[in-house]
Amino acid sequence: MELREMAEQVLYGTTLEEKLLCSAREVSDLHPGKAIAAPEAPGRPLELALSPKGVRAEFPGVNRLDQEPERAKMLHFLANHELLATELMALVLLRFPEAPKEFRMGVFHTLREEQAHTLMYMRRMRECGMHFGELPLNSYFWRVVAPMEEPIDFVTRLSLTFEQANLDFSKHYAKLFREVGDTSTANVLEHIYKDEIEHVGHGLKWFRRWKEQGETDWQAFERKLIFPLSVSKAKGVAPYNTEGRQAAGLDDEFILKLEAYEKSRGRTPNIHCFNPNGEGHEAASRANTHYEPKKKHKWIETDLDLLPLSWARKDDVVLVHEAPSLAHIMQLRSAGLVMPEWVLRGEEKELRQRKIGGVEPWMWSPDSRDLLESYQANISQNTQKPYLEPSEQTIHSRENDLEFAERCGQTDSTWCETYIEVKQAIESYRSDNSITNSISSGQVIMLKSPYSSAGRGLMQIREEIISKSQEGWIERILTEQGGVVVEPYFEKVFDFSAQYHRHSSGKIELIGMTRVMNDAKGRYLGCYVHPKWAKGLDKELSEFLFRQQNVMQIYRHEMVEHLENHLASSSYIGAIGIDAMVHRVSHEDAEANLELHSESKSESKFKLRQVVELNMRITMGRVALELLRKSPPGKEGRYQILRKSTLGQTVEEWLAMKNQGIAKPTLEKGWIALNDPSRAKEFVAVWGVS
Repeated sequence: MELREMAEQVLYGTTLEEKLLCSAREVSDLHPGKAIAAPEAPGRPLELALSPKGVRAEFPGVNRLDQEPERAKMLHFLANHELLATELMALVLLRFPEAPKEFRMGVFHTLREEQAHTLMYMRRMRECGMHFGELPLNSYFWRVVAPMEEPIDFVTRLSLTFEQANLDFSKHYAKLFREVGDTSTANVLEHIYKDEIEHVGHGLKWFRRWKEQGETDWQAFERKLIFPLSVSKAKGVAPYNTEGRQAAGLDDEFILKLEAYEKSRGRTPNIHCFNPNGEGHEAASRANTHYEPKKKHKWIETDLDLLPLSWARKDDVVLVHEAPSLAHIMQLRSAGLVMPEWVLRGEEKELRQRKIGGVEPWMWSPDSRDLLESYQANISQNTQKPYLEPSEQTIHSRENDLEFAERCGQTDSTWCETYIEVKQAIESYRSDNSITNSISSGQVIMLKSPYSSAGRGLMQIREEIISKSQEGWIERILTEQGGVVVEPYFEKVFDFSAQYHRHSSGKIELIGMTRVMNDAKGRYLGCYVHPKWAKGLDKELSEFLFRQQNVMQIYRHEMVEHLENHLASSSYIGAIGIDAMVHRVSHEDAEANLELHSESKSESKFKLRQVVELNMRITMGRVALELLRKSPPGKEGRYQILRKSTLGQTVEEWLAMKNQGIAKPTLEKGWIALNDPSRAKEFVAVWGVS
């Protein structure tokens, strides 16, 4: 029998006998004939016709494999996959008659084994009470493999992708079937697993022969896969099987990189990016100028651009300036973090061909709009469009903070749009006894630029007369950003934040509370997160917050109502953070309170400032809360940003000191670096759990 004749019978046959019961006679390849074009679908009996795209049966749950109908359903899926593989092998023989004889005879041998696999599954399916064709039959394998243009496409897509993924699936499910007592199905899967090792090995042999000279296996594999296929499809939805891949001949680099690789396998992904300099871009946009971050600010953006892994879900995409190293990804995975898909900025061509669930930057600002607006057309129609309008520019301004604070009854800040107004506000605060009695630092006045964050864009006025350099700063900020916030400088006792999320419905949800660590200049250092967020506070401070101020009533209920009213006409969707503090009042004011109100001493010493800043973006506090969510229940966490230049030791030494007695730091116990210390220029984010 000629190889071509057999391949035509398998590809075009309309009965299972034609497709699966080929003659056992010797096959020759003396007359391979002319190349054919791929048909839209293989020949099939009517009951086995491939379903239209999007029509599919539900894949059975692992927890139901002890039920015969569920086993039969899974066997139905597997039989269709094996039949499709058989038909695709027949197609490659007819598409590429000039391919090497050794390759073609190897494909023939593999085809015969795929026929046997299909028959094995069909027999077990009948024993479980189902006939082949009772469920819809998915055509995905055919749609992505059949358009192959050269033989290397076949071995890349079928042998090294789908058959490699079956190394995970067949081994794992053989174990599961054996555990529920179905030894017959387990035996079939174990037999197929051994054959798949040889099939992957055959494809790998020819892949190496045909790939470009100088390329590694991994480089060539990534390059040859085109959308909708991706490297992630070479992993089964099952535990990763290193041993089977080694037996098939894959090299260590390939095996490790594939294990670390993540990409959406079905759920429409959301796209995330870290843009901590958004306020600078917003200010420059208002002044109609170009913003170029200072070196250390640029380092924050590039060093920490892995941070979205804290809030991104599995299958999501994170845009990064540099792909994380394989070693660092493996460390994060071993610690228990689920990796998103990493896509380099500027190399997003393939990503723009995919359906997107939504886009979520750190902050909606000109830089993130420029980066992400090209994805808007790809967002699923079933998904609420995210906030992307530049018209609400003032939502990120400190002017917005003041409006919100006033809604909450707080009036200890002034918005100024001229230099004269700034001077008048300073003089007013210094002459107001109700304010000066709350200042323990010599009537220091704080000035904030409208687009400031994390200790940037701030100035303290300590002297009676404004200096020339201070005057120049004020005039520049007024000109470029349209205003300045003037407020007293209070002696802080305790910094904290409340983190919220505004949903597309307009409903606002409290995500959690954090205890914030800032330095003397107001720069963010880190935060504590606990199931009981104020655990460990000084007794006097705790009594002030919870008994006298009823702080949880304020942030769980009152702030939610204020935010919903404040944002009633806004299109903003996403994260919101409110920074707050407790500050100390002066001795004179404390005595006055005691005499006037006969209140407790603790209440007279402290005052709650409900709104220090309103951040309409993701914040570091939100990062910490999301990391706590990923950690086991009941844990306490501490999130910090380390600066390499001021640490006094290497980050690795710092982590080793923190992890003394902990062999393997994980999300359950110990400290881990979220970004790679060896690659960071200056900033390293660390997470510790106890």
